[in-house]
Amino acid sequence: MGLHNLKPAHGSTHAKKRIGRGHGSGQGTQAGRGHKGAQSRSGYSFKRGFEGGQMPLHRRVPKRGFHNPFRTEYAVVNLDALAERFDAGTVVTPELMREKGLVHGKKLQIKVLARGDVSKALTVKAHKFSGKASEKLAAAGGAAEVLES
Repeated sequence: MGLHNLKPAHGSTHAKKRIGRGHGSGQGTQAGRGHKGAQSRSGYSFKRGFEGGQMPLHRRVPKRGFHNPFRTEYAVVNLDALAERFDAGTVVTPELMREKGLVHGKKLQIKVLARGDVSKALTVKAHKFSGKASEKLAAAGGAAEVLES
């Protein structure tokens, strides 16, 4: 056996339908398109989301509220996670947080929240801090530095 004599199994392939080639072909006159209507015409293409005249899903579903396209998304990091992964005296930057697996994604801004306690003096650089988080960092002898966006 070689690549030159490989064939599909007998009966597994079919000849292409030759549509619109006269009555004798079995697919003449309407050529499988039925009678009249938009779909029987050449050049017909339906719009995205068209459901045959039924009210389309994107119009059936109610819209509510306001969705701000300029909203800034923050990756949240808690103090207990910082205390676990970093030693005292470390300057914690967003790059370091990404290396340690605390933050995923490059463009996200980082917000530090106050869950847990910090007993180490850490200097944390992030885009935003909750009030309690910056208080706890200061109480432990560290600092909270806000980065420019």
